[in-house]
Amino acid sequence: MPKLPLTPSQTVGPYFSMKLKPVDVLAGADVPGRKVRVEGRVLDGDGNPVEDALIEIWQANAAGRYRHPGDTRAELPLHDAFTGHGRVHSDFKTGEYAFTTVKPGRVPDPAGGLQAPHLSLIVTARGVLLHMHTRMYFGDEPEANADDFVLRRVPAERRSTLIAEVVPNGETPTYRFDVRLQGDGETVFFDL
Repeated sequence: MPKLPLTPSQTVGPYFSMKLKPVDVLAGADVPGRKVRVEGRVLDGDGNPVEDALIEIWQANAAGRYRHPGDTRAELPLHDAFTGHGRVHSDFKTGEYAFTTVKPGRVPDPAGGLQAPHLSLIVTARGVLLHMHTRMYFGDEPEANADDFVLRRVPAERRSTLIAEVVPNGETPTYRFDVRLQGDGETVFFDL
């Protein structure tokens, strides 16, 4: 039997911007909670923008409840206009992305305490064969962040890669969260 050559490796994309409808607003105008904007860039190891990355977020609502069948805490309200999930692609030239949502409430942690308000992110891009999972914490929540079950397990010198900076932006609080795929200041990713 003849020996066959190896199949060449394949990569993801670029096609996120061509076929996926962005879901960049997670909370309608009448959803309770503090409206916020989350913006940032997806960057490669050299600090260059990653074109056409896919950024997905999942979060609890302002009361700390997820829109998920597994979150059965009926005492915490859910609102029909809160999706809890968003998806956008990064801009081809700048690597920028943005979401409008409400600041999430604290959710229970496995040890019986409360986690700091956070967003769960999944990032996919060309050359990335497995989704990368990370979190974004809010820079104006230092006490909650210091006590967070997950964040405490990240080496102290790397925690800043998970904390979004507060950016002055008029009426809507804005948080800047750049995702660095590798290199200096690489974002902490979780092996799930």
